[in-house]
Amino acid sequence: MDKYRAAICTALTGPDSICIESRTIKPLRKGQIGIKVHAAGLNFPDVLMTYGKYQFRPEPPFVPGLEIAGEIIALGDDVTGFSLGQKVMAGSKGGGFAEYAVAEAAAVRPLPDSLSFAEGACWQTGAITAWHALHDKAELAAGETILILGASGGVGMAAMVLAKYRGAGVIAVASTAQKRSAVIAAGADHVLDPADLDLARQVKALTDGKGVDAVFDPVGGELARTATRAIAWGGRYLIVGFASGEIPNFPANHALIKGYSLIGLRAGESGRRDPELAQSHRTALADLASKGVMRPHISHRFALDDTEDALKILENRQAIGRVVIEMTA
Repeated sequence: MDKYRAAICTALTGPDSICIESRTIKPLRKGQIGIKVHAAGLNFPDVLMTYGKYQFRPEPPFVPGLEIAGEIIALGDDVTGFSLGQKVMAGSKGGGFAEYAVAEAAAVRPLPDSLSFAEGACWQTGAITAWHALHDKAELAAGETILILGASGGVGMAAMVLAKYRGAGVIAVASTAQKRSAVIAAGADHVLDPADLDLARQVKALTDGKGVDAVFDPVGGELARTATRAIAWGGRYLIVGFASGEIPNFPANHALIKGYSLIGLRAGESGRRDPELAQSHRTALADLASKGVMRPHISHRFALDDTEDALKILENRQAIGRVVIEMTA
């Protein structure tokens, strides 16, 4: 394999700038692994990067794609614990929307028998975000209740399934009837419409007036402020992202009066700054993956040639769970 096809972002104008081009495989550097990509998972940051609006801002031309699954076809110097032909899943800061990708060995994991290539390409980002949020930050316990905003998204669904796995009750929020049906099918105890003006009151009613112990929020915007009114005394508010495009302003006096904590989280950065935490994540996630916990729901599958369309599905909020690009031989 000397050349490969890749989806290239040629300008910071959004998904319409994507072009499919041929590239030449370059020699690996120390500690790198070359992977024949079978599937690449899409994440909302991939869309943001095509506009130059993500915190990591590569300049065009570049290949988006943060998550992949495939087979190892080359090993750089000093790489141990992996073998040619091994099935793996990997993460990076880009390069995944291609037939071939390079990943640092530290970011590569064996693909569990419980997951297909498509599922493996959609597993890690949602799983590590959910685990870091619910385990490390919120310390969500069995018997507690969590409100999950944007529950039909890939990260929201991962958090919902993990919360149920940990024995917590889940109140989910999803924007359409189709999404709400999918969320209930995935295991939510209750599901609400974010457009409902009485959402906070309904959450209180479902928790016997107490409110939820934790909020998982990858959405932001006005919905975030609504969710603070549904949180219990001493609750934990997890700030995961701003898919709405609006960063909310939280009233400090309200957090003081109700005694709740506002907790920001960046799972990947936390692991990079804390090697012991990173190792604990690897151990926990390997166990969860082997058990098939948080197996992703994939609503849309595309070929590499249709990468632009795949990104627009995500941008237009049409996905339920995850969107994946699958390579052909």
